[in-house]
Amino acid sequence: MTPTERIYSALVRRDRQSESDLPDPVRADVARNGLRLVSANALQSSGDQTVNASTVLPWLFHALGVPTALVGLLVPIRESGSMLPQALLTPLILRVRYRKWVFVFGALVQAMSVAVMAATAALAQGLAAGVVIVVALAIFSLGRCLCSISSKDVQGRTVPSGERGQINGLATTAAGLVAITLGVAIRVLGGEDLDAGRLAWVLAGGAVLWAGVAWVYAGVREPADESASAAEGSGRASDHEPVRWHDWFVQTLRLLRDDRAFRHFVTVRGLLLVSALSPPFVVTLATDSGTTGLSGLGGYVIASGVAALVGGRLSGRLADWSSRKLMTFGAAIASAIILVLVLVVSLPGFRGETAWGSAVFIGAYFLLTLTHTGIRVGRKTYVIDMAEGDLRTTYVAVSNSAMGLILLVVGGVSSLLTLLGVEWTLLFLAALGLAGVVGGGRLPEVSRG
Repeated sequence: MTPTERIYSALVRRDRQSESDLPDPVRADVARNGLRLVSANALQSSGDQTVNASTVLPWLFHALGVPTALVGLLVPIRESGSMLPQALLTPLILRVRYRKWVFVFGALVQAMSVAVMAATAALAQGLAAGVVIVVALAIFSLGRCLCSISSKDVQGRTVPSGERGQINGLATTAAGLVAITLGVAIRVLGGEDLDAGRLAWVLAGGAVLWAGVAWVYAGVREPADESASAAEGSGRASDHEPVRWHDWFVQTLRLLRDDRAFRHFVTVRGLLLVSALSPPFVVTLATDSGTTGLSGLGGYVIASGVAALVGGRLSGRLADWSSRKLMTFGAAIASAIILVLVLVVSLPGFRGETAWGSAVFIGAYFLLTLTHTGIRVGRKTYVIDMAEGDLRTTYVAVSNSAMGLILLVVGGVSSLLTLLGVEWTLLFLAALGLAGVVGGGRLPEVSRG
């Protein structure tokens, strides 16, 4: 066994039966490619922490004096911008013989976008700074869109199904370590009073991380897509290309209409937004109750990091065993946490500004983030395992495009419900999660564990 194989085997529980199904050249490079993917995904997840649209960027806007109205654009642009274009871009991706180069290009786009944000944080102020950062974030999201489409395809070609979830889990664990470090640094450097100059250095570090992602990923040994190569040589689209430029929207709707299993997955994925959308409302509820947590915003960043650290690797192994069950149980637990939190906050005499009240909020935030870690790893692994080849690429693209729209709708409804009270928003999300439990229980099993 080579040193590379020993290191990979120490990190990932290998599935020899699944590896035996791979072509000889691919099987020989599983350990090398696996380590590259773990490293690239870890750097990518770490970079995400430095440009977090829910924490770092809002703090930066406050430090720069950006109008509050622009703060509300950060999360929708960051999330929907990376999802909505995917079905449209799929025909272009399917023409590329080596999909890793799509990922490398997307990573470099993100590195340059974050570098622009860092320079803006250091040199500009007010509305102008906010507009430049929002535009840079939109470009960042397009780069992330390319990475999202291509990464699952590359992973599906180079790593067997019994090991993919563990790679996703290891990356999540690394992101947790970075979040903990960042949260501690926020407390040490000034907490909520962290100035724009220091945040500019945080963003500059993120740009370096994204450049590292591109460099590491370029070394992945990926088998060529011969259908894409043939399409390039003939000057026409691949015969396997499911979505074309002139009718991509129609083809997307047709896929959702005709492919029952895929439509079911997209529906369940939309219901699983309970764990993604509820944590910010827990923070809002804590603020309304007179506290922002045990140690301010830094405390929530640390809690998020600990959740990723604890849940990352465990979620990866559980996803390889059954990604369907991981998603379903995660939604059930998230909904239960929300219901208990709303009940406790509604009790007579509850005081959020006390140490006990603060612990309730930070504990709920931690548990919700922990369940979200499992749900995210589970749904990523599920979509990779449910198809092969170009169909996998199409599934990823179309599901993400659909999720971009669903996210806007559910996010809009959640925001409107806050007019009645944050508790009503949380109850709505809990109901969404319970519906996801029912739908997830009916998904077909695709894991080999």
